[in-house]
Amino acid sequence: MPIASSNYNPPLLFKNGHFATIYSGLIREVENPGQERERVELDDGDFIDIDWSFAKQQNNTVAILLHGLEGNAQRPYILGAAKAFLNAGIDICAVNFRGCSGEPNRLYRSYHSGVTDDLDRIIRHILQTDKYENIIIKGFSLGGNVTLKYLGSYDDIPKEVKAGIAVSVPCSLFHSMLALHETENYLYARRFKKHLLGKLREKQHFYPEKIRNEDFNKVRLLRDFDDIYTAKAHGFLDGLDYYERASSLPHLENINVPTYILNAQNDSFLCEECYPVPIAENHSEVYLEIPKYGGHVGFYDTNNLYYNEHRALKFLKEKVKNAGSI
Repeated sequence: MPIASSNYNPPLLFKNGHFATIYSGLIREVENPGQERERVELDDGDFIDIDWSFAKQQNNTVAILLHGLEGNAQRPYILGAAKAFLNAGIDICAVNFRGCSGEPNRLYRSYHSGVTDDLDRIIRHILQTDKYENIIIKGFSLGGNVTLKYLGSYDDIPKEVKAGIAVSVPCSLFHSMLALHETENYLYARRFKKHLLGKLREKQHFYPEKIRNEDFNKVRLLRDFDDIYTAKAHGFLDGLDYYERASSLPHLENINVPTYILNAQNDSFLCEECYPVPIAENHSEVYLEIPKYGGHVGFYDTNNLYYNEHRALKFLKEKVKNAGSI
């Protein structure tokens, strides 16, 4: 059954969802715990950069961290999660999706909300080290959808994958897209569109035959980008086909490892379909918490340890045996 009750009660300012979202994304500072970059070469000729951090004592557990749209492994929410896990004796593999590590990826394709093949490749790469018995996946926003879709749609998930955590996750991409185009989210949508078009302009230098100047004029709204680029580059018919096929919601019932979803009621990026209460109520492994506050990835808490960070540790302590020193 879902985790129906929540004791998260932030200070007054952070009860405003927009303030919590903006503060946590643009103002919060988290010291980098020390990252060692590794480039993973992919079978299709592309690459993914991952940033490793290691707990003080050797252990058998690693947490894979997946960032959100246009994020990277140096965002405060990634560093905050990394710090919490490291202090609990868990190593970190922070993934930069294709094109998000500061260097353009090589191919026309890049990343999207349902890019589970790249996550699977990273997991297989980690297992080649023969170092870890437990793998935890924690994703934020877009990365949360990737986490849930992977856990619910892959037939051959390695036994070492013991749990999933998804924070501020748009389980239904279509409905989340509609929410992002509401007036209250105008500035967020404009910011996302600006960053995405900047990267597309950069990619045009390498693929001028696929990305034309007139394409940029067609992207008037954020959702137009998915028609013009995301769908074309990743094998979808159009944006609507992408939203349907990349969403994690249809796959949640198939998850068979302990999985925790944290979506705030006042997250303006989400709508009713992104709170899978009926599924969690009838599922033995999917746990859902819906606190009243939190905004989008904005679960401010004391001592710069966010609610989603210590809540994740509590969940792992309950559900994963012998994980780090929890």
